[in-house]
Amino acid sequence: MNYYERAKYFRTKKRLGQNFLIDGQTISDIIDFAQIKPEDTVVEIGPGVGFVTEQLIKHAKQVIAIELDEEAIKELEKLDAPNLKIIHNDILKQDLSELCEGKIKIVANIPYYITSPILAHLLGEIDDLDNKNRNKITDILLMVQEEVARRMVATENSPSKQYGLLTILSQFWADVKIMKLVGRRSFFPAPKVNSALVKLTVREKPLLNLSDYSHFRKTVKGAFAQRRKNIKNCLMSAGFDKTKIQNALKNLGLDENIRGEKLSMETFGKLSEELKK
Repeated sequence: MNYYERAKYFRTKKRLGQNFLIDGQTISDIIDFAQIKPEDTVVEIGPGVGFVTEQLIKHAKQVIAIELDEEAIKELEKLDAPNLKIIHNDILKQDLSELCEGKIKIVANIPYYITSPILAHLLGEIDDLDNKNRNKITDILLMVQEEVARRMVATENSPSKQYGLLTILSQFWADVKIMKLVGRRSFFPAPKVNSALVKLTVREKPLLNLSDYSHFRKTVKGAFAQRRKNIKNCLMSAGFDKTKIQNALKNLGLDENIRGEKLSMETFGKLSEELKK
């Protein structure tokens, strides 16, 4: 199937970050990685002209496609499948909990510039314990910029620029794994960067058991706010008391000059609890 020939007749819109996946093998891999069962409901975010959609409808009980572009919707409507529901909306304004009964899987090829907002919308913030969207989702298969994927799966032992707020937002509520690297020629028009398929298996409970999740979020946000500063100075700039910071670091056996990107998520949890005392 020549996806390139089909894609080039559609006028893509740069303002919407449209890069249509045209690689047949990767489209097939998406279906495999998503592990779609006949009873599943799949929500596809940013289906575009429907190259992945037309495969999803062959495997899922229902596919709910959420698309912002009216011209793309006209192409999706040509699929004319009884198990396809098309919603004209911005995903950031869509309450997923209202879409259907039961749990859903997410498949998404999203504009790279709004990856973090979409993840926060799907998973909820760190301290959003009862997020309606997250409680609806079993897993998410996401096409993102490779650099973003590296940040999502990073640890405190990764290169410093990779480990940060996006890492913690992703891993706090999900197990995250890069499934496949995808070259820029797999898209039309070709983006300037390589991509990756990332799978997030959503947890029922957060990674850490804490007494105050809002305080943990504040601690982490403060620690990464100024990467060139050490943890003590970052937290002071974020409004934490200097003496409390020094005592907390001492109690945990941490050097005041260590930087936030060298602390594991578990250590951040302990630091937050110490600062809360």
